[in-house]
Amino acid sequence: MAVADNGRGTDTRFDEHGRPVKKPVMATKDLRFFDDPAAQTLPDGHPRRGMSVVAALSDWLVHTNRRVNGSWTQRYERGVPVTGLEPVPDDGTTGTTVHFRPIADLAPLTVDVGRFADAWPGLTIATAFTS
Repeated sequence: MAVADNGRGTDTRFDEHGRPVKKPVMATKDLRFFDDPAAQTLPDGHPRRGMSVVAALSDWLVHTNRRVNGSWTQRYERGVPVTGLEPVPDDGTTGTTVHFRPIADLAPLTVDVGRFADAWPGLTIATAFTS
């Protein structure tokens, strides 16, 4: 599956040596929103949970981030990063794309694309699996 948007991209900061450092939201429970009854809801009315849930429930996940100040990609397997932040050539766009393959023994996934289209008009969803 793949989910993509044309937003500003995931926030990326740089350490004192100029290396990109991404928030650990992909590999850790997002404690800002998890089980917080006062957490801000998304446009579809559901609470934010963080990408860590998708990463943990996937055989693999590739997160590609495009921002004005640089683009990168990173691969996760079962929620654990297996690569560092790898630079991606600038193509003049911004946004985030997440390709992933859910763990095979999970219940079948159904996606109501129409529900998301109204809430996020810039979002695209693809359901083809690739490794």
